[in-house]
Order: sequence, then structure tokens, then C-alpha cells
Amino acid sequence: MPVQAMTQQATRHARRVYVGGLPPTANEQGAPVKVRRPSDYNPSLAATLGPSQPNPNLNLAAVGLTPGSAGGLEGPDRIFVGGLPYYFTETQIRELLETFGPLRGFDLVKDRETGNSKGYAFCVYQDLSVTDIACAALNGIKMGDKTLTVRRANQGANQPKPEQENVLLHAQQQIALQVHPLILLVLQKLMLQPAAAVATKVVCLTQAVSPDELKDDDDYQDILEDMREECGKFGTLVNIIIPRPQPNDEPSPGVGKVFLEYADIEGSTKARTGLNGRKFGGNSVVAVYYSENKFAQGDYEG
Repeated sequence: MPVQAMTQQATRHARRVYVGGLPPTANEQGAPVKVRRPSDYNPSLAATLGPSQPNPNLNLAAVGLTPGSAGGLEGPDRIFVGGLPYYFTETQIRELLETFGPLRGFDLVKDRETGNSKGYAFCVYQDLSVTDIACAALNGIKMGDKTLTVRRANQGANQPKPEQENVLLHAQQQIALQVHPLILLVLQKLMLQPAAAVATKVVCLTQAVSPDELKDDDDYQDILEDMREECGKFGTLVNIIIPRPQPNDEPSPGVGKVFLEYADIEGSTKARTGLNGRKFGGNSVVAVYYSENKFAQGDYEG
């Protein structure tokens, strides 16, 4: 392909905008839409065309628009943070991320209908040099029953390029020497903080039991009775569910969690407050409210 044609194609590519969420009956007026960069957007190509930020004098309100919440999150140094516990607040997540320095931009993705966290976020650091250090330090860390996935947003699930390996190796060495103990302290603090959530009659415990403890029938019954006796001290316990591993070791929803259903909110509130942070088998238990509808449907995966 001639160079001029390639340049024209790159120019068209960098100027494209994806518009989605349109119903089949939509016309030019009255339909809410989603507008974002295309999935194959290349910021390097776009940068050659001019400023990447809108003119500050644009009157968005005149056309019924408001600035996006993800300001400062464009570019190759944007970080994807996945696997976040759903009950973590924006403040808690920012506290963890800011272990490495102040953020220039942060966006916790939420469900549009409920306003609840969808378990992932994006951020950009003011000091871009810490991007790879933060990714290497946080990626793979366990948070309750979740495991963090932290990487550059434009990297996808691909492995780092060869030229990035030295950077990541250096980052990991620095983490081992300095940063990692601080992360552990922040994590411990965050995991022991009661989650900000609407109270329900159902409490979910994580880090109270391990899958291996649940395989033997006698051990399982002992754990069930111990939990019933201990957790019944907070109120009238209507039901207790402890999902077990499948015999063939296939994934089973909710394994490693304990679900406690109380007769009223008072009992579940006391249980959540009394059990959160307690030690079971050397682990600090995390106690959060759980959806009554999901529990009634036998959905233990959330």
C-alpha cells in the first residue's frame, strides 16, 4: 500500500468514534447512546493529528452533554484494575492504588441501573514512571475470594513485549525490597473495614473455611455445627449454607464461603460486625451483606 494511502487510512482510523446502544427504532433525536473510542484505537496515530483533549471553551451543556467521569484516563499509561471485591468503595480502592503515588484520573465502573461496582476500574498515575511498578506489584494479589488483575489497559491479556521485560523485572525487584510490605498493610486495613452496603438478612463470610476442610463428610458436619453454634449467638439463625467442592474437583460456585441467613436485620448486623476481622484458622474473616434474592435462588457465586 502506498505511503500516502496508509497515512490517509491512519487519519481516518484515528478520527473514528464508536456509537452504540441505539435501539432499532432510533432516529437522530431522543435516544440515549454510548460513545467511546473504537476498541482498536491507537493513541499514537491520533496524537499526530492535534490536541487529544477537547477545547476548554466548548459549551457541552448547550447540546445537553456533560464531561465524562474518566477525565485524564486516555493514553497508553491507563491501567486496568480487575477482580475487585464488589463491596469495595471508591475511597478504599483509591487508597490501595495510591500506595504508589497520587492519581491523575480514576474511574470505578458501576452498573447503570443499581449504581453498584462491577468489580473493575481504570486509573492513571500523575507520575507515569510508576505505572509498570504498580501493575507488577498489584497483579495477582488475593483480596478475600478475589484475585486482582492489574495491567496496562491497552495491553489486553497478552504477555509483555520483550522490551518491557527488563522494566517489569526491575519493578518486581523494587517491590520486593520496598513496596510490598506497605501494600500488605494497606490490604489488611481495607479487608478489615466494614463494607459500605445496604443491610440484608444474609451475611457472607470469606476466609473462614478452606475447600480442603470441606471434602470429608465428618469434618464438614463438624464445621457446620461449629458455625451454627458460634454464629447463632448473634441472633436467630434461619439457615446456614457452606458450599462444598465437587468430588471431581470441578469448579463449584461459592466454595470457601459461608452464608448465614438470619430472621431479621438486627441479627445479621450483629453477626457482620462481630465476625468481620475475627481469626479462623489463622485467617482474618471478611463478613459482608449478601443479596437475599441471590441467596433464595441458590446463587452463591456473587
